[in-house]
Amino acid sequence: MTAEIIDGKAFAAGLRERIAEAVPAFVEAAGRKPGLAVVLVGEDPASQVYVGSKGKATVAAGMNSFEHRLPETATQQELIAMVEQLNADDSVDGILVQLPLPEGMDDKAVIAAIDPAKDVDGFHVVNAGKLAVGEDALVPCTPLGCLMLLKDALGDLSGMDAVVVGRSNIVGKPMAQLLLGENCTVTLAHSRTRDLPAVVRRADIVVAAVGRAEMVKGDWLKDGATVIDVGINRLAPTEEGKKGRLVGDVAYEEALGHVKAITPVPGGVGPMTIAVLLRNTLVAAHARAGLAPPRDL
Repeated sequence: MTAEIIDGKAFAAGLRERIAEAVPAFVEAAGRKPGLAVVLVGEDPASQVYVGSKGKATVAAGMNSFEHRLPETATQQELIAMVEQLNADDSVDGILVQLPLPEGMDDKAVIAAIDPAKDVDGFHVVNAGKLAVGEDALVPCTPLGCLMLLKDALGDLSGMDAVVVGRSNIVGKPMAQLLLGENCTVTLAHSRTRDLPAVVRRADIVVAAVGRAEMVKGDWLKDGATVIDVGINRLAPTEEGKKGRLVGDVAYEEALGHVKAITPVPGGVGPMTIAVLLRNTLVAAHARAGLAPPRDL
């Protein structure tokens, strides 16, 4: 069996292109550009890179990018005050507070302060609840990106047996809800699942999101399964002075001999996250302006 390598980078590029093509129609109808505000607290190097990438992608799509930085010494009250200011700003359609926050800040309280209509990360309990009961909601970017890749690779997912490994609020739980919405039979597995290999082995679709390098082995996978690997883990370097290579939560080389299709790491799910963030911002902008969102997003 020759596994198909699911090219998330190419799919994300196509999605970003469709978003950029849809923005001018919104500008004409609403009289303004969609706007995404990103808030960064502190000096975490990885977070600074992510924020910079999001800003560039937002501008490239024809939207307004608003970047707000607070020092490491900022209080939670100051951060929430900034969020409330952005809630009231009509030029802002999406608000993203970059996680993780500095030690001592309550990320749940900060997320709860975001207007659910501007919660383009999809983390607010209002959006989580709407997703759970099948109502239209702003959905977390990574699981929605995973679903897009699955539907592109497989078409109709109805009746398929899906196993999601990992139960985080950011990926695992919303991923399970999205798959239920596509009429899959869904198992949400985790560290305390009994005989995890056997549970995974029965799945037509496996979404691995546990944050443990190459935990899902090739012989855990049913022949012909489709695997979405959300994990991104850096192994220890093999030579001094060099970074270790990036791997996913699935033992990729082992999996190739079993699966129908699989996302690589890097180049699979990762590029989808920012593309879906832009998509969510455009959808939020349409909703706030009383306009129907484009159908192909």
